[in-house]
Amino acid sequence: MIFTLISAALVLGLLVIVHELGHFAVAKAVGIKVQEFSVGMGPKIFQVKKGETDYSLRGVPIGGYVKMEGEDESSDDERSFNNKSIISRIAVLVAGSFMNFLLAIIVLSGIFYTIGVVTTDIAGVGEPSPAYEAGIEAGDKIIAVDGETARTPSAVQNYINLSEAEQVQVTIERGEETIEKTVGVMVDEELGRRVIGVQFDVEQSLSAAVAGSFRETRTIIVEVFNFFGRIFTGEANVSEEVAGPVGIVSLVGDATRAGFINVALLTAFISINLGIMNLLPIPALDGSRIMFLLLEAVRGKPIDPEKEGMVHLIGFGLLIFLMLLVTYQDILRLF
Repeated sequence: MIFTLISAALVLGLLVIVHELGHFAVAKAVGIKVQEFSVGMGPKIFQVKKGETDYSLRGVPIGGYVKMEGEDESSDDERSFNNKSIISRIAVLVAGSFMNFLLAIIVLSGIFYTIGVVTTDIAGVGEPSPAYEAGIEAGDKIIAVDGETARTPSAVQNYINLSEAEQVQVTIERGEETIEKTVGVMVDEELGRRVIGVQFDVEQSLSAAVAGSFRETRTIIVEVFNFFGRIFTGEANVSEEVAGPVGIVSLVGDATRAGFINVALLTAFISINLGIMNLLPIPALDGSRIMFLLLEAVRGKPIDPEKEGMVHLIGFGLLIFLMLLVTYQDILRLF
């Protein structure tokens, strides 16, 4: 249990520090006065002042923040947040999520470099199998299924699963040649899916790892927005599919027991989710602040900082309430 808590603290701490470091670095770069860089919320445990900025560690290990001059209040300081250009302020707000996406790409690149990236190059063909009977050979590269471009083995598998026909049209590259093959489909009872009987090759290189990390990041982003879509259509089971702090600790514990690679994968997944969530137009989150800045650009004059600050304060209270509800659901799932 202690090891699980330590692992969870390290994962969440890394995500928070990276996110806030994005805000901090860009704020400093555009000349904004940063009053405090905090990891955690609530009462201070530790604080050190360097230059004009207080660096603090707080008692509640959830979230963190960068406090900038004039962000939520009026300020005449020329280095205040609200006295900078709209582009500069948006850059500061976007930087946190950008760092989360960058962290995910770096982590995924490391994973793929370690274990390799499965490609659509065919390493072997089962004998007998529909692919063998269709004349597909080791060394061929699948580039499309039923006319749909397939850049990854998961895409190939997905198109085969989606097809309800007894045969699929597979486009392959063989040397300089592009060949169309009509391939039968069989059901692998052990795997519980439709297959054509090929084994894909694994490439282990830095370029393949980086390319694979971008593809996987894109896939996760698409899955997150698909989840949002299922929420609006009522198809999502929010109580089962959404995790709060307690649920995340439990997930990190499971991943820790399964090995470092699983912890790294979970870190990348949570980092991408954090990046997306912070860009949503929800009061108190970066996305809401960006919306206010876009409104300022349209109106030609800023929103009253005190009124905007009140909106974010109310939104923060609602977020805390929702977090408590999700935490309650996490506890119920555990017991």
